[in-house]
This record gives sequence, C-alpha cells and structure tokens, in this order.
Amino acid sequence: MHTVIETVPALTDEEKEYLLKLARRTLEEYLGSGSIPSPQVDSPTLLEKRAVFVTLRRKDTGELRGCRGESIARRPLVEAVIHSAIAAAVDDPRFPPVTLGELPDLHIEISALTPLKPIRPEEVEVGRHGLMIILDGYAGLLLPQVPTEYGWTAREFLDALCQKAGLPPGAWRDPRAQLYGFESEVWEE
Repeated sequence: MHTVIETVPALTDEEKEYLLKLARRTLEEYLGSGSIPSPQVDSPTLLEKRAVFVTLRRKDTGELRGCRGESIARRPLVEAVIHSAIAAAVDDPRFPPVTLGELPDLHIEISALTPLKPIRPEEVEVGRHGLMIILDGYAGLLLPQVPTEYGWTAREFLDALCQKAGLPPGAWRDPRAQLYGFESEVWEE
C-alpha cells in the first residue's frame, strides 16, 4: 500500500505574486500601526481553505528570522497568509518580534500545504514530503524543503522531526506515534 497525498489546485503565478505582496503589506501595516488588511478577492483558489506557513529570512545571510503557520486548513488561503505572516513576525518563540525597521531586510517565503495524510516511515521521500509527528502530547512539523536544505537522509529527517517535537531521536519508531505526510507548493520573493 502506498500513501497517496491529496492534490489541491495549483496557484497561478499571479496568485502567488498577490499573496507575497499581501504578506509584505500585512507586515508593514501590522508592525506600523497594528492594523490588519481586509483584502477583497474573488479567486476561488485564494478563497479555498488551505494550511499555510510563512517563513521570514534575512536577505543578506538567509538566516531564519521567523516561521509560523497552520498544519490544518481552517481558513481561506488569503486569510491564512495574513495570520501566518503576522505570527512569523511576532509569535515565533525562537526569536524576538520583528520590527518595522528590519522589514525591508527580510525575505518572505510562503508554503501552501496539502492536507495531512498518514504516512509510514519507509514511504517518506526527502524533498517531496513534509512531516508531522504526534506522540504523548508532543507534536512537531517540518516542511518538505527543510531536509534538502540540510542534506538529510529520510532517517535523519525523521529524527530531526522528533527533536522538533521535543521527543528523542527515533521516537518515530514508537507504535503509538502518529506520522503524517504532506506536500507543499513553495514560492518566495
């Protein structure tokens, strides 16, 4: 049996560009005045509920500055981008909040996820699948691009996922562990 990852409608280049501009405008408005944009869109693709992550990196070094999102589709894509952009800037516990002054030096990346589906460890394809693990009240998620950035094997990916969740490496072997796979459409400024 092979796990089939559910596909979702692909975004057009124009929709991707719109969402990147919306993420940047959201950060400018939120960090500048505390307001949140209320975009008027009629694209069915942008109004479809999607899980999204927004990643902020320093333009000069590529260093991570914030990454937050939702693993389950709860709101329309356009709203998910707004909320995830704000969370990446001010609610990533690994970093102090982003300031308006540093925003011009940050690069924005958006990852729109397919729905989570159970996956077996032997089915994990590095570079294709993102993963989420849930075990004993702990949970962690890594996007598909993470293991390729670090040159990890599938096993190293699974172990890093456990560590992200606060679990020991190898916890993915626990029969109680719930392992989910997904794919993502990734684009950036």
